[in-house]
Amino acid sequence: MPIGPGHELMKPEANLLRELPSVDRVLTHPAAAPLLERYSRPFVTETLRGLLDDLRQAIKSGNDLPPDRLQDEFIITDLKEKLVRASRPGMVRLVNASGTILHTNLGRALLSEAAAEAVELVARHPVNLEFDLQQGKRGQREGAIESLLRELTGAEAAAVVNNNAAAVLLGLNSMAEGQNVIVSRGELIEIGGSFRIPEVMAKSGAVLREVGTTNRTHPRDYAEAIDENTGLLLKVHTSNYRVVGFSAEVELKDLVAIGRERGVPVMEDLGSGALVDLSELGLPREPLVGERVALGVDVVTFSGDKILGGPQAGLMAGGKSWIDRMNRNPLKRAVRCDKLTLAALEATLRSYVQSPDLLSEIPTLRAFSRPLEEIEEGGRKVLPLIRERLGPDYELELVDSTCQIGSGALPTEEIPSKGIAVRCSDLNAEQVARVFRRADPPVIGRIKNDRFILDLRSAGDPESLVPNLRSAQDGSER
Repeated sequence: MPIGPGHELMKPEANLLRELPSVDRVLTHPAAAPLLERYSRPFVTETLRGLLDDLRQAIKSGNDLPPDRLQDEFIITDLKEKLVRASRPGMVRLVNASGTILHTNLGRALLSEAAAEAVELVARHPVNLEFDLQQGKRGQREGAIESLLRELTGAEAAAVVNNNAAAVLLGLNSMAEGQNVIVSRGELIEIGGSFRIPEVMAKSGAVLREVGTTNRTHPRDYAEAIDENTGLLLKVHTSNYRVVGFSAEVELKDLVAIGRERGVPVMEDLGSGALVDLSELGLPREPLVGERVALGVDVVTFSGDKILGGPQAGLMAGGKSWIDRMNRNPLKRAVRCDKLTLAALEATLRSYVQSPDLLSEIPTLRAFSRPLEEIEEGGRKVLPLIRERLGPDYELELVDSTCQIGSGALPTEEIPSKGIAVRCSDLNAEQVARVFRRADPPVIGRIKNDRFILDLRSAGDPESLVPNLRSAQDGSER
């Protein structure tokens, strides 16, 4: 008997395809009404179409489906789950037990309570962002921040943009567009995200003029390279690596002296940027912004969300004429900060000026300075809670650990810490890490010597390490 063109409709899956409800039928079902009240109709409709397409493809692929799987009520239940998943934000809260305090991938510095409250206020209410309440007319956008930075650094003027890369770009463009900028070869850095000094300089319109060698640069190298086309001497703080051994660099004071003698301005990219002496916290000393200003640098740039402990921002402090030139540059508007960043930054800087206990107020500084005994005590208290949550297949141990500052700051320095090592009888370290990543909120640790480690210094609150797991023994983790 010949097989006609409609023969394929006699297959069992053809019956299942006919049982698939239409989009309109599902949307008019009473059980769908709450979804249409909670979400927009286009969003629900497109999600439903995707769900029905998935079911259609499963039928055509010969997958076995339960008999009630195509009923309207079950489809609406699946639709609700898909809508909830699609509505979750891309950024979710997590616990940073990675052993890196300023972890770039995890958002770097945590804001202080004062900074978080300031962000909430300006997010919820109109504010005098650019309005002078006394004069009743347009005001200065960064006035409060400039005043605080001048007080903290001793600079004549200051400004802020959205990150330090933007500050360097704006500085180069404002001070030396079309002119040579002299930089030591040992300071042509690359940081995370492929930010490279030569490429930023090219975008700025300035011309790179390299001097010295990778490991040794001398004052004469700068002096001999200066000519009528020189617009700027640039010093870059190598905060994310160290050159040791047979090496030499030109100190900022010597570079400033050369610049003054030859009439060439000097700018320094300080990178992380510290406003307090880290050596008082038991860490190696980082250059202080105020000290660099006092040495006579024309402009110094630094980050707000690293050692300073504020929001992502690029700060500039220095001579008034140069800062004014940057503020007049049309590029400044393209890289300016929004009101949320300005509010958080102002609150953070105000803490530096006014707080009687800065270490307890700024989370980053608190993480740097927490006594090891306090960290160990927290670990001992929380360890049995984690063990109880995970179950008998897991072995936990309080171990010595070290913590990094992160974000390119003090790359060779490790702060003593304590960690909780987690092992499982039938999971390897990576599988244990996935178990913790699936917690709510996710807990991010690190793997070392085939052990999953939860670092207690970077995590802050030890009780945050007790995972809220869907199932610690989830078979999908194997």
